[in-house]
Amino acid sequence: MKWLALSLALAAPSQAALRFGCSTVSIQRLDPLVEPGKVPSAHLHQIVGGNAFNASMDPADGDLGEKGTCTTCTFSEDFSNYWTAVMFFKHQNGTYKRVPIMQNTALPNGINGGMTIYYTQQDFSSNGNQKITAFKPGFRMTVGTPTAESKFGPGLKFVCLQNKGTRFPELDDFPTRPCPGGIMTVHHFPACWDGKNLDSPDHQSHMYNTVKDAFQNSGPCPASHPVRVPQVAYETLWDTTQFNNMWPTDGSQPFMLSFGDQKGYGTHADYVFGWKGDSLQRAMDSPCMFNACENGNPLKSQGVAQMNACKVESTVKEDIDSWLPALPGM
Repeated sequence: MKWLALSLALAAPSQAALRFGCSTVSIQRLDPLVEPGKVPSAHLHQIVGGNAFNASMDPADGDLGEKGTCTTCTFSEDFSNYWTAVMFFKHQNGTYKRVPIMQNTALPNGINGGMTIYYTQQDFSSNGNQKITAFKPGFRMTVGTPTAESKFGPGLKFVCLQNKGTRFPELDDFPTRPCPGGIMTVHHFPACWDGKNLDSPDHQSHMYNTVKDAFQNSGPCPASHPVRVPQVAYETLWDTTQFNNMWPTDGSQPFMLSFGDQKGYGTHADYVFGWKGDSLQRAMDSPCMFNACENGNPLKSQGVAQMNACKVESTVKEDIDSWLPALPGM
């Protein structure tokens, strides 16, 4: 009877969908997945999440969920790290300025920059009914590649914001005109895992991408990667509006990612799992959706002041805030 109950529990469909904010924990040139241990890394990243983030993050050093002492995310049991390249504006005089980050309109007021993070299984507006397996300690992955010179794949998008609530149309590259509300970058990760490897040499082969554009339900997982995991996605809102009156007179698009990509095809993102204990699996097995998952239902949550107070000290000492003669590291 006990084994039957366990089997039924394991077969029960999950329904959760998480959407939550994470303020910025650090902006610096570190990349522990692609360039582990290298200080500084090749280009600048914005990082959110737990304060155990560092230059190497060797999984042999222990479970990230047990190492962090604070997190910039709404859910206080989430010590994962999430990061992307930073956006810059290039002035006609040849100097560069880092574009500030805005909070998403769907999030609590006062969040310091950061990102909106999603763990979904169906789509943007509804829950699903299939079993979702949470990631395991030591899991990590990337999506996209900075060397791409054409569209890399579905789910890597730019949105020209009319306001912070704009979601469509999604573009494969940078908008070619000034955007009234800024620019949003969107990164959707694959949701099919091989069930064996917590990582792979390219940080992508242990995953299989059935993701469709926008927040649509991913396709079925293949036999090679049969385990359905949460569909992780990042939204980052960049306040490009302060540069709209500096748009080049020749009409050329003046924004670029921190490694010099002015098309945007090289947009990419990194993820290292760090949820404490079984908290993510409990959430995936819950019927909650978005902020209904907070306040112990089933996840512990924290306020904006606590989120903003969590920081990682910069290992790399360099100016990233002034008008710069070159992109950091370039």
